Amino acid sequence: MKNLNLKIIDIKKKKSKIFFSCLFIFLLICSLLYSVKAEDELKELDVKIKERRQSIEELKKQQKIYEKNIKIKQQEIISLKNQVDLLDNHLTKTKIEIEMVETEIESNNLEQENLKLQIEEKEKKIGEQKEKIAEIIRLIYREDQRSYLEILLLNDSLADFFNQIKYSESLQEALQDTLDKLQLIREALLVQKKDLEVKKENLEKLKERSTRKRAQLEYQAEAKKVLLTQTEGAEKKFQSLLIELRREQEEINAEIVVLEQRLRIKLTEREKGKEFEKGIVLNWPVPKSVVTAYFHDPDYPFRYIFEHPGIDIRAKQGTPVKAAASGYVARAKDAGMGYSYILIIHDGGISTVYGHLSKIFVSEDTYVTRGQVIGLSGGLPGTRGAGRLTTGAHLHFEVRMNGIPVNPLGYLP
Repeated sequence: MKNLNLKIIDIKKKKSKIFFSCLFIFLLICSLLYSVKAEDELKELDVKIKERRQSIEELKKQQKIYEKNIKIKQQEIISLKNQVDLLDNHLTKTKIEIEMVETEIESNNLEQENLKLQIEEKEKKIGEQKEKIAEIIRLIYREDQRSYLEILLLNDSLADFFNQIKYSESLQEALQDTLDKLQLIREALLVQKKDLEVKKENLEKLKERSTRKRAQLEYQAEAKKVLLTQTEGAEKKFQSLLIELRREQEEINAEIVVLEQRLRIKLTEREKGKEFEKGIVLNWPVPKSVVTAYFHDPDYPFRYIFEHPGIDIRAKQGTPVKAAASGYVARAKDAGMGYSYILIIHDGGISTVYGHLSKIFVSEDTYVTRGQVIGLSGGLPGTRGAGRLTTGAHLHFEVRMNGIPVNPLGYLP
């Protein structure tokens, strides 16, 4: 009877070992099959990512060529042909930049896919390690239910007894090793998940950049069209327009400077300065949107006339324009089919200019509050208040410090 019990126990031990071995082999095969499949997909994605990166490098080289061409054209004597060539170079450069951004978006998507596969693989491995840990713990539990005396009595020799002890120790070692591997996989998984979030954030930025570049392309294409329309393709008309537009711009700038100085003196005399807002932070005068031309923008299509003194904010024709802060209206110029604008004086030497207005709702020498609607945007060529050199519906917005133009983006949230 005793021998029979020993045989039954021995059979159970062997079955337990066989089961554990089979389970381990099964999990290993599944892991290998999954790893091979995942590895193939990862290799394919890596090839695609490398191709996109090579494309980006090639596009950067082309971009540099056109940047060089633009610098050369900017140094040449101003002529209609020179300006058309300059605009063509800007257009081509912007198209390359759009292609580059789109390729970066593709690359980003592939990198995200790559990371997702790696994350899936890590999560699969974590599941496998957990299964291994569970089985090892079950085996350790069974071994722990018997004392060393029981093990000694159940084994025929000291050699079998020591083998059984080593088996128990190897289970403990296997458990620790599996736990260590699990910890490493989890740490790697956390890093990859963070990388994935960064990729997603970068993707949104790339999409915004793509939108800006496409708006810039439209802006430049319209600038070329306007230039050719205004000059009818004739050099003589271009030179005449150039002189006229420069004079007009100088007059507007001088008018703004003088009006601001006068009104500030006038307000001081009338002690109205106390009504100013303190610590000016400006609001966007129209809903925050794509900026099609920046302050002193090197890509501004009409730089040959003047440095761009503000920013152009895309806005539909007739969008309500609001005062960026409270202040006094120094100028509300309705120029008919010419350039219409509003100048508002604020605290701390700051003033704001709102240009290409299709309608004006305020009068000069009146106080306006932050967010008050002061007019409607314009800018469509050939419409009221747009002026001659305008590339489409938008608001031209300037911020000046003591009469000198400064970058509006430094004052906007």
